[in-house]
Amino acid sequence: MTEANLNAHSSDAGAEQAICDEDVRLAVLASYGVEGLEGDSELTAITRFAAKLCDAPIALVNLIERHEPLAVAHLGLDGAPKIPRSDSLCAYAMQQSGLVEIRDTKADNNVASYSVVADTPGIGFYAGVPLVSAEGAPLGALCISDLAPRPDGLTDFQREGLEVLAQSVMRALEGHRERNFANAELASSKDRIQFVLDSLPDIAWSAAPGMAWDYFNGRFAEVTGTTPPQETEDWLKVIHPEDFESSLAKFDHAMKTATMFEDEWRLRHADGSYRWIISRAVPSTNQPDTARWFGTLTDIHARYSISQERELLAGELAHRIKNIFSIIIGLVTLNARGDEKLESFAAKLSEALRALSRAQSVALQSETTKKGKLCDLLRALTLPYGIDGAGAITIVGAQVEYGQNAATPLALIVHELATNSAKYGALSVANGSVSISVEETNGSVNLTWQELGGPPTTEPSDQGFGSRLIDMTVKHQLGGELELDWREEGLHAEILIPNQALAR
Repeated sequence: MTEANLNAHSSDAGAEQAICDEDVRLAVLASYGVEGLEGDSELTAITRFAAKLCDAPIALVNLIERHEPLAVAHLGLDGAPKIPRSDSLCAYAMQQSGLVEIRDTKADNNVASYSVVADTPGIGFYAGVPLVSAEGAPLGALCISDLAPRPDGLTDFQREGLEVLAQSVMRALEGHRERNFANAELASSKDRIQFVLDSLPDIAWSAAPGMAWDYFNGRFAEVTGTTPPQETEDWLKVIHPEDFESSLAKFDHAMKTATMFEDEWRLRHADGSYRWIISRAVPSTNQPDTARWFGTLTDIHARYSISQERELLAGELAHRIKNIFSIIIGLVTLNARGDEKLESFAAKLSEALRALSRAQSVALQSETTKKGKLCDLLRALTLPYGIDGAGAITIVGAQVEYGQNAATPLALIVHELATNSAKYGALSVANGSVSISVEETNGSVNLTWQELGGPPTTEPSDQGFGSRLIDMTVKHQLGGELELDWREEGLHAEILIPNQALAR
């Protein structure tokens, strides 16, 4: 029997597969993560079907490493014994360009000396299809074999079936490689995100639905010196006892409504001290039962301390100004005593001074800056400027609320407008009047100041201090818009303030 009769290949039998540089080939092979392929269920199923298709006792998916083949799936071999690469029939087959069929291996000059052929019992029949990557790198072979030679070889149907199964093997390998790439990219992305989170000065956390905390960045342990909380009660060890219940109530409401949470409380540090932080959290969805939560804890202790110092200073300043007004009122009353006409004038003047004192208290963020109704605040601010109780100032409109932070800029704006009107505008004459209206628009409050019955007005050639103060306060402190119209009948001012800024 000639060698041609012993070997039956595909249509291009005998042509060698183009082999890339070995280091490149091994790098491509490594990209498939071959260590994780051993025992793969899909490859094992393909191997079993290949054996059944060809009625063969032995079937392998063999990947050829640098020194030896690795049988990632096998049938009919006891533990897939290790052999050197030089004795591997699959290492030979992967170098060919198509299906390799050797009907009598002991009579084939190319493989007869291989130990797997020459030893007893040795492989007598072999058929394998090269496994080639998309880059053109030969990786190994899908093969079946028998101990006895097969003079008739495989049928055309079996050969075609082996080639189809080899394509399935490559699809499985490519799928495994893509998953490896995706997992590696995911791990790399996770590492990058973790690095960013751990580099933040803030504490960052996340919680699963039902408020089961499952992540904290490294800042938590660094700052608090304790393990991160897993349940709500665990926060007791880091939140100041005086702040815990009120903050928990706010957070419970946010969780039940799946709305943004924000609160300020004191965080216990590793040295036992407490520092003020602002705690924020947002839900991943507006569905309370399924929302994940993501939050941060930001240290605001320095800012909080400065704010407290400013409040103390403002309170002290308001107290001193009140004392000054009290002294002035006392002097007016004392000097008018005994003169009926002067006493009547002094009573009116004293009332105006007391109202002005209240307005100054608001401007300095004293005790009157609690959240309240805007129209009530406007009445308190304009009370000193009413002329003889004749209704010189009228205030109408929506009863919108203002917040503590908005009170001071509002007081400055109204006080400046009223002072200017008392000096030069409608409030400087007996029959003049001012109308203030409050109207809610789309996401904003429109405050309109209209003067009537005063001296004719003209737009000043340059902006004075008062105008600059109003403009700066409206735009920079309240984030609003200001329009001044110097009409002949009196000043018309339109002030548009966002609801969010007004409520602060």
